[in-house]
Formats: sequence, structure tokens, C-alpha cells
Amino acid sequence: MNRLPDWPERLAALIIAVEHRPFDAARWNCGRFAMAAVVACTGQRPSWQHRPSLAAMADTAGYPRVPVPFARAGDVVLASDPDRLGVVLDAGRVAFVGPAGLLRLPVTACTIAWRVG
Repeated sequence: MNRLPDWPERLAALIIAVEHRPFDAARWNCGRFAMAAVVACTGQRPSWQHRPSLAAMADTAGYPRVPVPFARAGDVVLASDPDRLGVVLDAGRVAFVGPAGLLRLPVTACTIAWRVG
């Protein structure tokens, strides 16, 4: 899957739309946020398979892992303790779904990154 030509605008629109959307285990969680970011960047919803861990589940989507320092905007990342998927915003920050909306952390909080498109 390649990124769409207007992916930066589409990703920015997603971030604005969900900025204050609180975590909901069934309706709005880290997996749904990561999936929405992939759709915003590529226009396609990847298939994935349920696995015992978030990292293993994300691996089934078929995106290659990249070293976290090389993750770029729109890539999916995993932070641990607790495990949660997020999205790279820029070279130094990532966003995660939190209790009152998006939380931003430094990319150094992440342990795995997947290159999207």
C-alpha cells in the first residue's frame, strides 16, 4: 500500500477530529486509532489477525518494522507499560488515545515502529 498524495492533510484532519475523543474500550481504542491513521495515509484498511499481543497483531497487517528513530509521520508505533499503539506525528512526537483525548509523548517512549506506505 502506498501513501496517498494528500496524506499529510488527511492525517492532520484525523488528528483534529479525534483530539478530544476519549478512550472507549469498544469504540475508540489504540487499535482503532492506528487503523484510522493507516486509512488516512493510504486510503485502504489493512487486514489483520487477532494475536495474543498488540505487537504480534500489528505484525499481521504486513507493514515492515523499522527502527523507532527512523519512524516518520503516519507510521504506527507501540509503546509499552501499558502496551498501546499510537501514531507518529512528526520526527519527535507520537500520539496515543487517552482518557480525555489524544496524549502526546516523545517517540523515545516507543519500542517498535511499523512503516506505513
